[in-house]
Amino acid sequence: MIINLSPSSCSLSLSRFINSKRLTNTHLSKSLSSSSSSTFHSKNQFLHEKNRYPLGRRRDFRSWLIPGFDFGSNIESTQSVLEAVGVLTAIIVVHESGHFLAAYLQGIHVSKFAVGFGPILAKFNAKNVEYSLRAFPLGGFVGFPDNDPDSDIPPDDKNLLKNRPIFDRVIVISAGVIANIIFAYVIIFTQVLLVGLPVQESFPGVLVPDVRPFSAASRDGLLPGDVILGVNGIDLGKNGPSLVTEVVDVIKKSPKRNVLLKIGRGGGSVDVRVTPDENSDGTGRIGVQLSPNFKISKVQPKNILEAFSFSGREFWGLTYNVLDSLKQTFMNFSQTASKVSGPVAIIAVGAEVAKSNVDGLYQFAAVLNINLAVINLLPLPALDGGTLALILVEAARGGKKLPLEVEQGIMSSGIMFVIIVGLVLLVRDTLNLDFIRDLL
Repeated sequence: MIINLSPSSCSLSLSRFINSKRLTNTHLSKSLSSSSSSTFHSKNQFLHEKNRYPLGRRRDFRSWLIPGFDFGSNIESTQSVLEAVGVLTAIIVVHESGHFLAAYLQGIHVSKFAVGFGPILAKFNAKNVEYSLRAFPLGGFVGFPDNDPDSDIPPDDKNLLKNRPIFDRVIVISAGVIANIIFAYVIIFTQVLLVGLPVQESFPGVLVPDVRPFSAASRDGLLPGDVILGVNGIDLGKNGPSLVTEVVDVIKKSPKRNVLLKIGRGGGSVDVRVTPDENSDGTGRIGVQLSPNFKISKVQPKNILEAFSFSGREFWGLTYNVLDSLKQTFMNFSQTASKVSGPVAIIAVGAEVAKSNVDGLYQFAAVLNINLAVINLLPLPALDGGTLALILVEAARGGKKLPLEVEQGIMSSGIMFVIIVGLVLLVRDTLNLDFIRDLL
């Protein structure tokens, strides 16, 4: 299972649900993340901006940073991490259940259903299927006895997956993706019914949620709650996250030089001159947190038909953003490769969302489901799309399969590649967690 969690595919409203200290900090060396994707293996803006995107299209969200878990409150942090792991595990279960049910309902033999990888923590057997929970809940798989030397099923049994018609196998392989798509819509529909449709209204400028004590910003008069309306005589508009980038860029390029900020405060405006301190890398910092200046309200559907309408619009808007972010990732891979993140980073984001607001968990889960569905359709070995590609090759050859050793070589190489990449990302993301970096 591979997930591409790009900021541009995520709801801008999630920036409200993530703790403000996870928003862009001008004192950080990496200011804005342009892509954050997650990769791990398995067998195989949810937001309507008022008067801007009538078809549900979202603006790019560029202000996600994933510096790590915040362990200010151990109980709260542990609970939020468990909630994020729970969301991730539920999505994995749904994906694998799609494969399992598609096979089971067609009478195809299934031998294993596993949640997680590694050592088995618990298991039971029912109707010749081993159900297991494994140590690392970062994936899962459905096992088929097709090439199991210990299986008592004859190799020519018509109900082995490999012996079923092409269409039957396509249904089984694609069922995981279909299950995630359905689950994503159900999550969105549930949110619309229970908490309403998030509606964003943008305002000019960039919000300053927090000012660090003894920083340049504090020294020169910036206050929490200020709104930066202009920089060096140039007014800022309503362009959301892109404005944060602009302000950060100006500050980083101006160490020890005056920057004139037009500040909105208390219904009026004042000019504040800030002199950024200099980082060790020569860039400027003023010690503030910045976020887009907008307000989110909730719109409740008047009836069930309107709930379906809201949900459909949000679902298609979010799907568009996922596809667009994937395209941007491939088109700019040389710039985005270093920002690819593994499951540890996904859980870090999910934990921050869970700590802030339950609404964010709905959106977080919907984003992951759609990402998982889209990524798994890519025609790459070890993904559902790779298996579908091999079946299509078989169909193009008039039903003649590729030699078994060729298929196994292709899939094994893909699985090995994904495992290696996953381990590298797991180590890197773990070392990037705040509390790990503090220990080091």
